[in-house]
Amino acid sequence: MSRFRETKREVPGLNMAAMPDLIFTVLFFFMIVTHMRDVKPQVHYTVPQGTEVEKARQSGVVYIFIGKPVDEQGRVLSDETRIQVNDRLVHVGQIGEEIDKARAVMAEDDRPRLVVSLQADRDTEMGIINNVKQALREAGALNINYSATNRNKKIQ
Repeated sequence: MSRFRETKREVPGLNMAAMPDLIFTVLFFFMIVTHMRDVKPQVHYTVPQGTEVEKARQSGVVYIFIGKPVDEQGRVLSDETRIQVNDRLVHVGQIGEEIDKARAVMAEDDRPRLVVSLQADRDTEMGIINNVKQALREAGALNINYSATNRNKKIQ
């Protein structure tokens, strides 16, 4: 008879009691930190790249998208460049009215700090962007943020 007996050991089971708490904690975290877009773009645009890119603050922002019109599925409808201010497709002459509407909704203290976020397709003609800038200047919206992606390229 041998001195040592061979015993079979089993790996203990994994305690899954805390798993639902962990899942709901992570879900709650993502619900808090996720930023939902207020305005749905109705034009297709690819933002240009830049070297000095900063994130803008979100109080009193009017979004202007410049690009080609798209349908609900994201398919480009035509090659004509369109301008979207918040949720409406407009012409250059209507931009001042849309800025005035946005100011009317804002609090009195925030009106001087109105910021326009301009997001244009990289292939948009500069003449259209200049016309939009001129309309914003006439409407008194002088704080303009230009949206771009970071190029991450070393400058020599």
